[in-house]
Amino acid sequence: MNDRQKADSQDFSFWEHLDILRSYLIKIIVAVTVFSVLAFLFKDILFAIVLAPKDGDFITYRLIDRLPHWLGVGAEQSSMSDTMLINTELSQQFMTHLKMSLYAGVLLAMPIAIYLIFRFISPALYANEHKNTTWALVGGYLMFMTGIAVSYFIIFPFAFRFLLNYQVSGEVRNYITLHSYTSTLTALSAIMGIMFELPVLCWLLAKLGVLSHDFMKKYRRHAIVIILAVAAIITPTTDVFTLILASLPIYLLYEMSIVVVRRNKKIIEKTE
Repeated sequence: MNDRQKADSQDFSFWEHLDILRSYLIKIIVAVTVFSVLAFLFKDILFAIVLAPKDGDFITYRLIDRLPHWLGVGAEQSSMSDTMLINTELSQQFMTHLKMSLYAGVLLAMPIAIYLIFRFISPALYANEHKNTTWALVGGYLMFMTGIAVSYFIIFPFAFRFLLNYQVSGEVRNYITLHSYTSTLTALSAIMGIMFELPVLCWLLAKLGVLSHDFMKKYRRHAIVIILAVAAIITPTTDVFTLILASLPIYLLYEMSIVVVRRNKKIIEKTE
């Protein structure tokens, strides 16, 4: 009996379950490895993406420069300059290349991993559970990637420029290392990707009947305090500017979650 036949069958033992899971995990690892190797080989493309936010012509900075012109309050001019990163360790550039290739491999292999996870659990689901699980997995993936995009195009560029130009004294110059740059970028991206799962999590809790939009609205002020506390903990920097940048999208996600939970309640009421 092959994996496909086992996945479509309801009558198999615990060890057969375990064998299928093992084969799927191997496939996921192979997919991550293949994409990581490809990312490693295409180093120029990979680091053109990774290092883009440090350059003055990055799309976010160009849009900021054009904003006064669009509003009719001033001429368009470039206010950003390119930043040169430095390396202080002999093997750091190679290790950074390996790490960023692995991160890229994980992101590229994620749709395959989600498909295999769904294929593994789907035989145990009823029709309505099958639909809800599909929405949860697809929605979770899309929200995670949206969080990474928000971090890459908005939060990280602003945080990077703010911290780059911040000085406690004119006698202290900022020299940003490659390790510091990539670590902050990947940390913020991963954190925002996870935080963007909030609407999906709230939707699942609403489906289980343990969360309501009335409860979320009642404790909105408490949620704001928690959001600020969480943002302060998860952000890799300690400045207020980055804290606000990280907190605002999370708060908007909370408001979005209220709408999602309320709509879910209306759908349930219509079907009853």
